[in-house]
Order: sequence, then structure tokens, then C-alpha cells
Amino acid sequence: MSNPFVRIVEPLDPKQPLKKFFNLSKLEDARYARLPFSIRILLEAAVRNCDEFLVKKEDVENILNWKVMQHKNVEVPFKPARVILQDFTGVPAVVDFAAMRDAVKKLGGDPENINPICPADLVIDHSIQVDFNRQSDSLQKNQDLEFERNKERFEFLKWGSQAFKNLRIIPPGSGIIHQVNLEYLARVVMDQNGYYYPDSVVGTDSHTTMIDGLGVLGWGVGGIEAEAVMLGQPISMVLPEVVGYKLVGNPQPLVTSTDIVLTITKHLRQVGVVGKFVEFFGPGVAQLSIADRATIANMCPEYGATAAYFPVDDISIGYLIQTGRDKEKVMCTKRYLEAVGMLRDFKNSSQDPDFTQVVELDLHTVVPCCSGPKRPQDKVAVSDMKKDFETCLGAKQGFKGFQIAPDRHNSIVKFNFEGCDFELAHGSVVIAAITSCTNTSNPSVMLGAGLLAKKAVEAGLSVKPYIKTSLSPGSGVVTYYLRESGVMRYLSQLGFDVVGYGCMTCIGNSGPLPESVVEAITQGDLVAVGVLSGNRNFEGRVHPNTRANYLASPPLVIAYAIAGTIRIDFEKEPLGINASGKKIFLKDIWPTRSEIQAVERQFVIPGMFKEVYEKIETVNKAWNALDAPSDKLYRWNPKSTYIKSPPFFDGLTLALQTPKTIEDAYVLLSFGDSVTTDHISPAGNIARNSPAARYLTSRGLTPREFNSYGSRRGNDAVMARGTFANIRLVNKFIDKQGPQTIHFPSGEILDVFDAAERYKQAGHPLIVLAGKEYGAGSSRDWAAKGPFLLGVKAVLAESYERIHRSNLVGMGVIPLQYLPGEDAGTLGLTGRERYTIIIPEKLKPQMNVQIKLDTGKTFHAIMRFDTDVELAYFHNGGILNYMIRKMAS
Repeated sequence: MSNPFVRIVEPLDPKQPLKKFFNLSKLEDARYARLPFSIRILLEAAVRNCDEFLVKKEDVENILNWKVMQHKNVEVPFKPARVILQDFTGVPAVVDFAAMRDAVKKLGGDPENINPICPADLVIDHSIQVDFNRQSDSLQKNQDLEFERNKERFEFLKWGSQAFKNLRIIPPGSGIIHQVNLEYLARVVMDQNGYYYPDSVVGTDSHTTMIDGLGVLGWGVGGIEAEAVMLGQPISMVLPEVVGYKLVGNPQPLVTSTDIVLTITKHLRQVGVVGKFVEFFGPGVAQLSIADRATIANMCPEYGATAAYFPVDDISIGYLIQTGRDKEKVMCTKRYLEAVGMLRDFKNSSQDPDFTQVVELDLHTVVPCCSGPKRPQDKVAVSDMKKDFETCLGAKQGFKGFQIAPDRHNSIVKFNFEGCDFELAHGSVVIAAITSCTNTSNPSVMLGAGLLAKKAVEAGLSVKPYIKTSLSPGSGVVTYYLRESGVMRYLSQLGFDVVGYGCMTCIGNSGPLPESVVEAITQGDLVAVGVLSGNRNFEGRVHPNTRANYLASPPLVIAYAIAGTIRIDFEKEPLGINASGKKIFLKDIWPTRSEIQAVERQFVIPGMFKEVYEKIETVNKAWNALDAPSDKLYRWNPKSTYIKSPPFFDGLTLALQTPKTIEDAYVLLSFGDSVTTDHISPAGNIARNSPAARYLTSRGLTPREFNSYGSRRGNDAVMARGTFANIRLVNKFIDKQGPQTIHFPSGEILDVFDAAERYKQAGHPLIVLAGKEYGAGSSRDWAAKGPFLLGVKAVLAESYERIHRSNLVGMGVIPLQYLPGEDAGTLGLTGRERYTIIIPEKLKPQMNVQIKLDTGKTFHAIMRFDTDVELAYFHNGGILNYMIRKMAS
């Protein structure tokens, strides 16, 4: 069907042919000039894909009328230009595709219809762990062990890159997905056979939003939703509100982009932006580099928004040239954006569009800060860190409390490490990691860390040998400019050797701590500390033995590593005393902004990016040597503990099953607020006493071979057992932290998986009760797949984080939400009742449904299927079933 909105516009320059998709009424329409720039990209995508089937003329008109329609719960489609994946979410996506091919074949369809139709890039960055550090060969040892552990997974991914069109694999050792996207993959403007349109992307990682800093609209989605997008299905979304975030003023000389983003994160959590776009504007934006903007956009999930968009300006264009993109194409990109009114001048207020709401930050008010000890939004000024931590020690157990008895606040445990005696106390730093795309993508903070390390070494300072220090850059470019600028050797002297190119400590792949350190922490029941330049610090995520974890800029990571404790006031207390007896304060070694900028101008050059990225797909010899089958249908190995055909499509027929009322469900777990996807489906260490460990042991594996939950996401038997397996899980039914619950028919306390199995064998459906922000954090689809396999039919929560609600919908699990002003407390729910959820024959988006308890009580909740498309998925038993039926028929 022809597109009613598109015409070809004459080339802007006869020497450079340039065609573009063009809405006939757009530039002439005054409404367009008032649209937020992020909404203009939604409009462009709707215009480009308008076929009157998946995307209708009415959808285009609704987006153009955003100012009026934003509050009316209007459903609009969005077909992004690209999809990106990382291996923890990419492996289960390729497993699903392989299983879907089998299912389509069984239903009589062509299995090769299951194939990505848009570009999809999968970057392997989540598998490497910090097993070795503080050694000159740590990098090679960690990479060798990564391949030893993950060879089967990597062979499977290599099969996928050959079996599916449009699927490109970026091999391990290349960097972190979002930094590689920023520096290499992102186009800003797409060129499709001479037609130009704005780049846009969704990714199976919540921090996909980092690319918003370059002016590419993108956000994270669940793996299930991404698979549907790859197969040509648009994302169905409610037309979002757009919060305008006005930046004014200039940052103070000692402030980093990390300080700015932690300040914004706390601010926007207070404003409340879940389910909304945030778009940055104002003269302060012009003071920020693209790396600064990317840092701010990266932590969008932590402040809860869907996207955190910085429109393209001349600084964006300059960044494309700096990172080695083809200059001729970049100039063509700029002309296209000028022609369609999408090149921004942040100093020109006449370009400011309409917003739903405007909030403002004066950059000059930002001070150096950290966030913690358990949540990214809990910002603490560096000047207040010592006092804040000591307050947290005695405070009631919670986000800002550890409930340590006052007489134990100054407990000290002595231990021996490598023949020397040391002491640990509450607040002792045992992990210091410069890690994560959030910060390692930013040359100013990385070079700042390097210059601080240089001054620290020259001043005679060092880091205690038992502290697990590491540097895991987001791309090879970082190592290149750190080495060329001469600061790498000083980082190494402080223990910050390069240990790998991947997410590592930020996602919990922090590796083991020295046994004597773990014994000391356990003996004293100490609140030991991890300090990392990452984006998340939820309980149990970074390391099982660090109960307090603080997010900080790379220079501050080094500073706290040198100090050895979080209980220090940098303004009054020295970092250390050198061999001459001189007290060295942080202010003595902190580099100035002008110092950093001078080094950055000299050493961060286009040639570095070109040299690193032109060989990125071929440089890994171990990857090149992998042998993968060439079959279009995957040959499942029944002995594999990594790759297993999932049961999601067993017994699937072309006929739809009518959704049924959920009768007499038991509550599997009852939670409070801010239960994260890390709590629901942990990514890190597999505890030796867990159901997953027992399963792997029964298959002949030793604990050394367990690897991590994240690496096992291609095997549903492991992942079902790993659901709700976080050691820091707080279940209201149990009076202590841990992955257990009560099996109510017997009254026994069991591991969550074992309890769910008993319920399933007896034919009892299950639900989960939760508070606010259920499903915060990573976009992992196993946080929905796992509960589905445990027999969870619905979740009843006060509110949901966007991606997790979408994932529940994608698996056919009903997301129920209390009515405004109601919660488990006001309704008198204990979780020990049995729940019957009435599912009417005729369903509509966000309708109220009746819930009856076995106590005789009745109340209503909102069924959070927000669009008609989501209801269609529910009727099909989930989005993948919907796509299989579509492809088979």
C-alpha cells in the first residue's frame, strides 16, 4: 500500500543527492514547530511507516496533535530504525527465535519468516568477570576465562549471526554496548537507498537511553518486545507527556558530569517522570559535551523516564567528526536536519518547543556527590558522606539504614592478607571499580581520574593491596588515549589495571574478594563498601559481601580507594600520609578542568576511533576461531546447561484460548516498595545452596563451573530456579532477608522455586503482591519469564516501572494496579488470603476488574493492559505467541 504522506524532495545540493521522507503538511503546519524534538522523531517514524495497516493516517495526525492528545491516553505505534542487544538479553532472544522457527514449522509455516527485518546489533559485553586484577596480564587472563566459561554460548550466538539476516555480532572484548553504539553504531540520520530519516533505536538493555545524548531517540525494552520489533511489529505506546528540563548556568570547576547526573536523578525522582519523555533544553546544554549529555541520558532508567533526549546541535555534529565518522556523510546529515527543522540551537529560546511541564536546574548549584548506599537516587554531597554513612549505620533497616547496634559502630576486625596485617571496619572500601558506560565513555572524567592518579603517585600515596581495584573501559579507545596521554602507568600503580572491556562490576561481575577479606567481613558482620563509577547500586547487585555501594565519578573512586574508607571528610582529613610524613589532602591532587581539557584536546582524536573500530568485528582471534553450525534450524543439545529449547510454545495452536478467571490463587511473595528486576531475576553469582546450584550439580557441574545467572539465560531450567533467588530479597512473609517464602498449605518455609513447584503440582495458581516501583532497574525479560514459569498469573502492585510492566504483558502475566489511594495496607491485605481475579469476556485498556478473597472481602484493581495491542497480546498468551501465529498464518 502506498504511503499517503511521503513525497521525494529535490536534492538540497546537486553535487550531493539527498532525498528525504517528508510529511506534506509538516513544515507548513504551525503545530510541528511547537512539538518537542523527541515527538518530532515519533512523527517522522509514523510518517515513514504509514501503510494504513500497522501505522494509520490517524496515528500520524494524533502525534502531530501531541499538545492536545498527550493527556488523552492515545495509543500510537513506533517502529524504530534499529535494535541493539547485549549478550545477557541477546542469548535468550536468539533462543526464542530458534524456538519460534521450530514452532512456525510445526504449525505449517515457513520457519525463515522468523528473521529480523531491521538492523540488529548484538554486542557481547556482559560475560567477562573480574576474576583477576592488579596484574599486568589480568586482561588476558579474564578474557581467556570468559571464553572457557562461555564457549557454548558464543558458538550459539555465532550460529545466530549466520542463520538470521540483519543480525550482526560485535565480539567479546570490543567494549560496552552503549559506548560502542555512541562511538560507532549510531547514525543520527539513516540513509535507506538514498532516503534520509532520523535514526532511532530500542535495545534490550535499560541504558539504551544513553544514545539520546547524541540526538538519537532510543530507550530500553524487554527482550520479548525487542524480538517483536525485529520481526516488524511496531511498539504500541501511549503518546507520552514530555517534561522539559531546562539547564542554565555553568558547572563549577571541580564538578564532573557524574555529579550532574546524580543531582538530576534525585531531582527527577522527586518530580516523577515514570512513563514520560524528558527533553533537555536551555543555554546550559551548550556547556555540556556529548559525553556529558550521554552520561545524563544513560541514567534515565534510574530517574524513571522512558527517554532523556538531547536534540542534535552543532556540538553533536562535531562529535560525529571527532569519533571518526565519514565527514561527507556527517555534512549530509547536518543539511538534512536543517531542512526538516530538527537541528537545535540551545542558545536560541525561540526554538524552545511546548512541553507538558518545565523544571529547571542551575548547573552552578551542583556540587561533588555520590549516591547510595542502596539506590541511585539517594544522592549525598561528598562533604556529607562521612556523616551520612554513620547515620545509615544505626538507622532502621531500609534504603538508608543498616540497623547496626550503636555499640558496634566502631567495631574493628583484624586480618592477614599476603603476609601483612590489616584492619576492616564499618565503611571500609573493599571494591573500587572504574567501570560502566555511564562514565568510561566520557574522556573528561577518565582523563581526570588518570591525572589524579598521576598526582597521587607523585605525592607518595597508594591503595591498600586487599582492595579489589579494577578498570574496565567501555571501548578500546579509552585505553588508547589513557596510554597515549601517559596516565595509564599511574593508574596501574594504584591497582587500576585494565581488567576487561565490558560491564563487569557494574552488573555484578565483580568476581571474588580475597578469602581473608570475606572472613573478616563475615566475622564482624561489617557493612563493607563498594565504590564504583556505575549506574546501579541495588542491594546484592555489586557483590554479596558489600552491603553499602556508592556511585561516584572515576576520580572519586580512586580517592576513596586511597582513603580505604567511606568514613572520611575530604575537606578536613587527609587522604593519606606519604613516606616523608606529609599529609596529602584531596584538594592537593584534584586536577583542574583546564588541565583535563588540555590533555583531552591533544589526545582524544578521530584517528583513534577509526583505528579501533575499523577492525572491531575481526580483531578477536578466539571468536574468529569458533566453529558454528550453518543450519537454519538450531540443533538443540539435550545435555547443554546453557542453551535449551524453552517451553513457552509447547502445545501452541493457531486457535486462540479465551482468557479465564484466576480462581483461588495463593500469594507466592509479598513485597514492599522498589523491588527491582535484580531482586526478581538476579544476574550475578549462583549461590551454592540455591535451587539453581542443586540443578547444575545434578547435571555434573562443580561450583567453579556454575558461571552466573546472566550467562545461563539461554536455559529456562536454571532461570526458573533463579527467579526471586536474590540473597537480599525482603519477603514480608519471612522475618529475614533471603530467597524464601511460606508454602501456605503446609506452613513450611521453602526456597521460592520449591514452594512454587509444590503449588504447581497441586494445580494452584499464584500471584505476587508488591508496593511502588515494582520492577525497577534492568530491562531483563527473565524477570517476567521466570515468574511465568513459576506459575504466577498476575502481579498486584501500587505502581510499575515501565519496562517491567511491558515484559509482564509480553509473557501474558496480568499487571494489576491498586486504585488510587489504595494499597495492601488500606485494604487490610495480609497476603495469606486466596484471590479470585474476575476476567470479563470483553476487555478494554486499563479497565477495572473485581478481585474476591476467600475471606469474603471484594475490591477492584486496574488491569494495566494500556493499549488494544497489549490486549491482543494477552488474548494470544503473550507477544511471542502472537508473532508465531502471525508468521505461521
